Amino acid sequence: QVQLVESGGGLVQAGGSLRLSCTASGLTISWYALGWFRQAPGKEREFVASINWSGGTSYYTDSVKGRFTISRDNAKSTVYLQMNSPKPEDTAVYYCAANETKWDNRLTGNKYWGQGTQVTVSS
Repeated sequence: QVQLVESGGGLVQAGGSLRLSCTASGLTISWYALGWFRQAPGKEREFVASINWSGGTSYYTDSVKGRFTISRDNAKSTVYLQMNSPKPEDTAVYYCAANETKWDNRLTGNKYWGQGTQVTVSS
């Protein structure tokens, strides 16, 4: 049974920092591209960042480039999202995803999802 469990969400002030983690079980994580999506109230879920199977390639949506960094540790079956200088518009539920390919920059393929973690950025 595949499980993705996010942690690290919470309340953060604009301009601060927060690190999200997502630990996977039930799959061989090095076979999967990993990433983060988010969904704000009343909006559709949107892509945030992705990283290929080895961690050598990453991709970001324009609105977070230069502020967020995605990384992974295959030995720990974990993907991270370092959020620096968050803005109130980054407030959302953040979901991690494991895509059934080694690389797909926007993770458009079949995916496993975590349950989500709330991030609230105060101004």
